[in-house]
Amino acid sequence: MSETYDELAGVVDLFGALTEAELSRALSELAFKQGRDADASALEEAIDGAIAEYYLVEYERDGETLLAVGPVAFPALPENAADLPHIMDVPERSIDRAALGEAVAKRMLEDAARAADAGDEDRMARLLDASYDLEAWAPVEVGDVRERLDAALQD
Repeated sequence: MSETYDELAGVVDLFGALTEAELSRALSELAFKQGRDADASALEEAIDGAIAEYYLVEYERDGETLLAVGPVAFPALPENAADLPHIMDVPERSIDRAALGEAVAKRMLEDAARAADAGDEDRMARLLDASYDLEAWAPVEVGDVRERLDAALQD
């Protein structure tokens, strides 16, 4: 699924950030250009999965929730995606990486606590890996997340 998530990140990266509705519309346009039908529930599921796995992250700005490329993503453009900025009337948006990094670090700490409480070793291992990506991606320190995950994985 990471290839699909990286492609979602690639579409978002074309614009800097998108609302979930804009991303869904972009993916529907892309499906049309590729000659296939867009399944709204599958698109929603893919977006939710990309958010859960830190390929996309939520960014609050001016009372609007935007999706931005996340720390584990390697954005890739799906076929015909380069045409999307010409098709869609969506402004290019810039992201404050420091503010976004802080929000993602807070979310990661909460996710780590839930995974540790549930004893979900697979999720803890993925979060541990993502914590290193996060520190390389944004000017944040998440050593507290790694300490919690390491301790939970040792139990």
